Amino acid sequence: MLAGQVLLLILAVIPTRHLSAQDQPAGFDELAAQAAAARDVDDVPRAIELYQQALQLYPKWQDGWWSLGFLQYGAGNYPSATDALTHVLELDPKATQAQALRGLCEFETGNYQQSLADIQKGIAVGAGNDARREQILHYHEAMLLTRLGRFQEALKAYAPFAEHGVSSPELLVAIGLATLHLDILPRDAPAGQQQMLMAAGDAAYKFMKGDQNAARDAFNAFFQRYPTTPNVHMSYATLLTSFGPDAAMPQFKKELEVAPDNSSALIMLAWSLVMQDRSDEALPYGKRAVDKDPEQAAAQLVLGRALADTGDVARGIEHLEHGLKLEPDNLEIHIALARAYSKSGRDDDALRERTLCLQMTRNNAAQLAHP
Repeated sequence: MLAGQVLLLILAVIPTRHLSAQDQPAGFDELAAQAAAARDVDDVPRAIELYQQALQLYPKWQDGWWSLGFLQYGAGNYPSATDALTHVLELDPKATQAQALRGLCEFETGNYQQSLADIQKGIAVGAGNDARREQILHYHEAMLLTRLGRFQEALKAYAPFAEHGVSSPELLVAIGLATLHLDILPRDAPAGQQQMLMAAGDAAYKFMKGDQNAARDAFNAFFQRYPTTPNVHMSYATLLTSFGPDAAMPQFKKELEVAPDNSSALIMLAWSLVMQDRSDEALPYGKRAVDKDPEQAAAQLVLGRALADTGDVARGIEHLEHGLKLEPDNLEIHIALARAYSKSGRDDDALRERTLCLQMTRNNAAQLAHP
């Protein structure tokens, strides 16, 4: 499906910027012309060789590095392609297509963190400037988010495919991996799990497409067929949070029936209860979340909020301050600390936190929303 269309992505060759006569080393012009001619007749090995020779004569030839990188990518020589595209970006940091294509090369070599950074930067600066390019880049972005364990973000990245009616078995498997919180790529999914992954992906796809009744039926069918599979109630609950905590909480609770130590479900259930002014009910879930993972900022946040809201302000502040050490830019923790400091009479500290909250909001630098 989408992965097989990658060679269609880009990447018409950047129009050649002719060098002035004084810039052209002896023999360069002829080599460049021969390289372009070999490229145009799809003689890839010869074109690669000639571009390499020309670039030895003139290493600042940006179009040559671009063509070499593109050809190396098409030939499956991903490390060499990455190197060539890095030269393009050194010569022109605004070369958006090179940024995106380097990200696709890094995807193939397993450099997933850098691949995601390059692809997202490429998207942000306009590399996906038509529907097909945008689709391929976003598909790789979503696969990378899944591979890196950022499952909620991955589901958000897949949502536009459902909204536009783009579907295939491969895409449903990919969405299923994010839904089941499996940090692997679709090509690495075990053959014996394909049906289960497609069923989970289909349910999430229907939800993201906006067909809530069909999604509910598909999720219920999945739960009946695979009753002990973890994380699917969790993903369904996360999708349902767009309708408010009342819609999501039953699924968080069902997730904890399947997987009692699911820290994400503990945190999100506690947070949903806190948001409904039911912090007394949130307390036990917050405590379990911190016991499970004391170095998770979100767990410290939900327990700190629940403690402060139920009168144990001093202990609440301790947990919130610990959470802030773990995630200094988490806006929700700063907001919770401002409330707790105010309750404890620490007015100067409360004012400091409120000021920080305003600055973070203005700078759009905060990690907001749910913990």
